[in-house]
Amino acid sequence: MIEGQPYRHVGEVRRIPGEPVIVSVADHASNFVPQDIDLGIAPALLEEHIALDIGVAGVAERMAGRRGIAAHLATVSRLVCDLHRDEDHPGVVPETSDGHVIPGNVGADVEARLARFHRPYHAALERWFDAAQPDLILSLHSFTPRMASTDEERPWDVSLLWNTDDRAARHAIRLLRDEGLRVGENQPYSGAELNATMNRHAEAHGRPYCFFEIRQDHIATRSRQSRWADIIADVAGRVALALS
Repeated sequence: MIEGQPYRHVGEVRRIPGEPVIVSVADHASNFVPQDIDLGIAPALLEEHIALDIGVAGVAERMAGRRGIAAHLATVSRLVCDLHRDEDHPGVVPETSDGHVIPGNVGADVEARLARFHRPYHAALERWFDAAQPDLILSLHSFTPRMASTDEERPWDVSLLWNTDDRAARHAIRLLRDEGLRVGENQPYSGAELNATMNRHAEAHGRPYCFFEIRQDHIATRSRQSRWADIIADVAGRVALALS
């Protein structure tokens, strides 16, 4: 990680003749808030889903360390700047999240946040993908078992999201269901509505991708993260081969 940058890289892109190149990205991997930004919220909220996707950093790190799937991870909380939003999205610097007001973001200098966090993150990701030329991209996110603001039940173990390119997702859904998992399709929200990073870096370039939403209680501990790292890496390898 380069100090002050809104991203870090874990592992090296692995190139083995005859094997697909697979990489991962996690836009919500951190709950870090720089000292010069005061969000005006209780510190406990930084440990909840509104601040980060719980568990995804651990999954990505384990896939990088054990399975050779290098990762591009965010190093700033989505409450500071949501890197999985387009620049003109009203929630790119969220004033509310899941029923919580974020006072420090009300009237914030959005342009300054974009210049400091959003643009460097995506510029680096673009360079990284251009250099890696991956055969498959894994986008890692997690979701809560229940949406606090609506009390909505979310029964899936994992879900695959996409906008218009479902090539990889369809294979992954079948393989995960073969493992006995409850697999959602464009749930708990649709990739046709929110798919900013993959729209920009995968679909716009014709790169196959799997956008995973994993239920956060499944990856809240190190042992569970290890289990899901193996599940996703195994599925990803089989998907990449099916697409080749």
